[in-house]
Amino acid sequence: MEASALSRIGLAGLAVMGQKLALNVPEKGFQISVYNRTTSKVDETLDRAHREDRPLHSQGLRPLHPTPQIHHHRPLGETSGTSTPSAVSMKPVRRVCFISAWGSPGARKARHGPSLMPGGSFEAYNNIRDILQRVAAHVDDGPCITYIGEGGSGNFVKMVHNGIEYGDMQLISQAYDVLKHVGGVSNAELAEIFDEWNKGELESFLVQITADIFKVKDEYGEGELVDKILDKTGMKGTRKWTIQQAAELLVAALTIAASLDCRYLSGLKEERQEAAKVLKEAGLKDEVQNVGVHVDKKRLIDDVRQALIKNAYQRNPNLASLVVDPEFAREMVQRQAAWRRVVGLAISAGISTPGMCASLSYFDTYRRARLPANLVQAQRDLFGAHAYERIDRPGSFHTEWTKLARQTGAGVGAFNSAAAFCYLFV
Repeated sequence: MEASALSRIGLAGLAVMGQKLALNVPEKGFQISVYNRTTSKVDETLDRAHREDRPLHSQGLRPLHPTPQIHHHRPLGETSGTSTPSAVSMKPVRRVCFISAWGSPGARKARHGPSLMPGGSFEAYNNIRDILQRVAAHVDDGPCITYIGEGGSGNFVKMVHNGIEYGDMQLISQAYDVLKHVGGVSNAELAEIFDEWNKGELESFLVQITADIFKVKDEYGEGELVDKILDKTGMKGTRKWTIQQAAELLVAALTIAASLDCRYLSGLKEERQEAAKVLKEAGLKDEVQNVGVHVDKKRLIDDVRQALIKNAYQRNPNLASLVVDPEFAREMVQRQAAWRRVVGLAISAGISTPGMCASLSYFDTYRRARLPANLVQAQRDLFGAHAYERIDRPGSFHTEWTKLARQTGAGVGAFNSAAAFCYLFV
């Protein structure tokens, strides 16, 4: 093939993000070849590129002769960081290097400038570094791109990013719920509030777009569009993988887990509607108690702002937790009262705030030098002989708890009723 037709970069996977990224590359002056498992996506991308006068090649990465044999054990798209290396096997005549370049935050940014997290072959990254730097978003200190590492490390970082994003979105939605139903705040006021928050310590993409959402009117009727959207949240698998990996690594991820549970529950729309009906007939007054007349709206707005605490790892990226950063710890101490007031008001009003509650529970658990885990460990030792450690001497210990308890006349009869209570709520 003529040298002029050769592409230094090929893109496999033309779903929403892939297609936008494929159109971004030629816009920055580089030639790109595209591939997709289904040809309809290739045709769709080429048609759009033609309309926008962007040169693309579609011969299944053939400008990079020869085409590697791609075995579709799993799609070459959103995969967990642990599975990526096995997703592609290559038998090249002329060597082709692969990287996975994950982008954020979404299709709009993929088209005009995403934050990129490439992983895989460092040689491949170096070969197209100039292209990726041009394609990426730019801020004051340069392009938003960092080579993450070998294998599926880029995918792994993006997977964790997506999980954190779920938690952030859930916290924002719960802030909205509290302000709307406890404080009686209108959509117009919410737009102003989030605009103002975006000028301060909460400045972020999610806060910015939330302000924009509250401003959009419904083209088919009165009011704002956000109130006409079905409260049934969609999702993909990457956030679930985050929780699975957190469990594998023994990392507590309460807020992310709570956000996933919220999405699962949102999908039970019909069941929730039936439950609301049955509980109302059983005597529950309202599904949400609007207590706006009893609340200082200005104070509530500031309390909710303080409850959305922004992370500050930039001061020390090696922190085990933000809580142990002295400056952040001071902020937490100053803001915790507001945080607790928001959660308390939400509970009083019958508004679920599992993300906020999970975050507060994490803080309250992490800040305690001693937890009731000693009792749990004793229970494990009683029924499973799992042993325990002591606080006053080294070593591993096992106790014949039931035998000793019966010798003292204490017995364990209450244990079964307690277990039944636990099973009921688990």
